[in-house]
Amino acid sequence: MKLLIKSAKIIDNESPFNNKVMDILVEDGLIKEISPQIKTKKVDQEISFENLHISQGWFDSSVNFGEPGFEDRETIENGLNTAAKSGFTAVAVNPGNDPVTDNKGTVSFLKNKAAGHPVALYPIGALTRGSNGIDMAELYDMQQAGAIAFGDYKKAVSNPNMLKIALQYTQNFDGLVLSFPQENKIAGSGQVNENENSTLIGLKGIPALAEELHIIRDLYILEYTGGKLHIPTISTAKAVELIRDAKERGLDVTCGVAIHNLYFTDDMLKDFNTNAKVLPPLRTKSDVKALLSGLRDGTIDMVTSDHSPMDVEHKKVEFDNALYGTIGLESAFGALLQLVTLKTAVKMLTTGKTRFNIPENFIEEGAPANFTFFDPEASFTFEEKHIFSSSKNSLFLGHELKGKVYGVLAGKNYFPSEAPVK
Repeated sequence: MKLLIKSAKIIDNESPFNNKVMDILVEDGLIKEISPQIKTKKVDQEISFENLHISQGWFDSSVNFGEPGFEDRETIENGLNTAAKSGFTAVAVNPGNDPVTDNKGTVSFLKNKAAGHPVALYPIGALTRGSNGIDMAELYDMQQAGAIAFGDYKKAVSNPNMLKIALQYTQNFDGLVLSFPQENKIAGSGQVNENENSTLIGLKGIPALAEELHIIRDLYILEYTGGKLHIPTISTAKAVELIRDAKERGLDVTCGVAIHNLYFTDDMLKDFNTNAKVLPPLRTKSDVKALLSGLRDGTIDMVTSDHSPMDVEHKKVEFDNALYGTIGLESAFGALLQLVTLKTAVKMLTTGKTRFNIPENFIEEGAPANFTFFDPEASFTFEEKHIFSSSKNSLFLGHELKGKVYGVLAGKNYFPSEAPVK
């Protein structure tokens, strides 16, 4: 199968064609030719869009699809379709399903359900059985079945010895350990960021200290054990400082940040919008400023949508009773482009591949075709018609975003976005 991509501006720092407008000929899933103008009559499909840009396919390091167990929130098939329409060619899926992804059988289930789709699904295995924090799960067996990392989604490793043993054990097979940063005894029954806003609206707060104490503990353990640690979502200014210092000391630690923690502050809580109930919670303007600074200087390694579909029964309720989470795949690129340059946005959506041992496919002749197609200049108001997920719990509804995704190409599979922004 031959595909011809016309007049695409290439955004890829590792490509010799970076920032150049080129035609690209793809044959049987490989980049056959890159040239200013390719003339050929024998192609199966020509891809041409207004102000077309392409980059390496994007990767999201933290998504949830519900299935198995919560198919009413999202199925794997529709979740992968949503990822493709949002520009992602690879996603790391968290283990918070029912049953929890804590053995090779559940990892294989996810891989089999996603087989043949243009978007590659990479399971994250639970660190502990049932994500209960008591007994370590079958980490090596899960890696052999296809798991790329191990962590209990949104559940802190409360037992420090568990983290110590996990970091030591995973060194035997170059495994990556995830640790959600929250000291539960400090967080207590808090719902939102502990700040003047939480006092004004009468909701119990989660102090920044809860996150920072946990990170300090984890970094001390990492320094003792060695190994590879990833902190999936940070939210405070002090957290950025702690990780920056740890990297300067040579510790093998990386971190991510959820796009909503970069875009919003806890001012969003004043109308009790349950879509703003996320974990870690939305913080202050000074925290957001520090997060953006950490993103620009390389302290923060990747941006995630932290996509978490929730049905209306768990969102259209009193704030205290609502579950945490917002969907974010569809709005991730558009929100990120409002905050940083195109170069930085693409970097934050692709560099996570290295940490999770996912192939990087640079845009060069002979390489596998793995592209995201987009227009970085289009601006629009994010509305429900832009949501592809089964659940509609988006915090970005009504907000101005920038950037239109045209679709993805992964190997021989071209997946266009079915609802382009107008």
